[in-house]
Amino acid sequence: MSESEEHYLDTPEAIASYFERLSTEGHEICAVDTEADSLHSYETKMCLIQFAVPGNLAIIDPLAVELHELDPMLDFFKTTKAIWMHGADYDMSMFRKTFNWIPEVVWDTQSAARLLGVRKYGLANLLEEEFGLVVSKQSQKANWGKRPLSEKMLAYAFNDVRYLIELGDRYLKRLEEKGRRGWFEELCAAARVIAEEREERSGDEVWRINGWGKLDPRGLAFLKGLWNWRDEECKRLDRPHFKFMSNNELIEFAKQLQKGERIEPPKYLRPAFARRMLKAISEIREIPESEFPVKYRRNGGPRLEIDEDRFLRMRDYRDKVAEELDIDSTLIATRQNLEFLASPNVDGEEKESMLLNWQKELIREEL
Repeated sequence: MSESEEHYLDTPEAIASYFERLSTEGHEICAVDTEADSLHSYETKMCLIQFAVPGNLAIIDPLAVELHELDPMLDFFKTTKAIWMHGADYDMSMFRKTFNWIPEVVWDTQSAARLLGVRKYGLANLLEEEFGLVVSKQSQKANWGKRPLSEKMLAYAFNDVRYLIELGDRYLKRLEEKGRRGWFEELCAAARVIAEEREERSGDEVWRINGWGKLDPRGLAFLKGLWNWRDEECKRLDRPHFKFMSNNELIEFAKQLQKGERIEPPKYLRPAFARRMLKAISEIREIPESEFPVKYRRNGGPRLEIDEDRFLRMRDYRDKVAEELDIDSTLIATRQNLEFLASPNVDGEEKESMLLNWQKELIREEL
């Protein structure tokens, strides 16, 4: 691997000049990664964009410029044939959140590795396996919203894209040899559609955190009120929810309150926070039952009437095919996929859209 130029771009002029120069060089493929501050602030925002073409690396600082001043970068992305990412779902979500746009073709080195039978597919694992490189993960949970970035953070950020194109090239060749490149491209295209069409949970649903289904309507009222109280505190502090009070704690408080028990705020809460928490609980107690949140089935739609024998046959056949191909069986079909396919009360059109073409072909004998 040859040495690459490294650039840090934090002015509109530098960004425009850099991508104008690259646009004359005819690059068809590039690599992109993003860093955000979801571990450190209330509102997740894109803090860094790492970029690579052969022989050239750049870190673009979106916090240092206006959003429209990143247009030369987006214009360059639109001229490429494909963009490599690793674990692309998060990065595509950040592009959609920030720019209301996702690159047309995103190839994911993680998906490529999985289709080749790799079980440890974190980027650090792949780089060590392919290139014998041991890269530091110390900055993985760093606060990317702080400036200036340390040399260690910059090195980590550059390494996230430094090897992606070569890694992707190797994987594409192996996928071609195994006749799986079509699978890969279909899988990546489907992942992009999911990222593009994923609906944000509405404000009236976001409080339904893991565990809400075990609460009765009264418990749901307490959970919703506590969630809203925590959300206001976190907004005030500019702090992510989990760093203030965990979801598990909210669920446990709601369980106690629905039974009529009194609770004490955790000792780690400062007095002002504890007072507001108790005030929120007191207000929830005044809510009439007619205004309690509705309890409904989490997945919506009719309850699946799973044909257990058919489900087991499909699962066993899927596992047999996956073992022969030496890939994770969930790449072919997840348990949820199989449950839908084995349910006579799910219509044929919905079943038909459940799997990708290559997935259906692999288990067609049992469909």
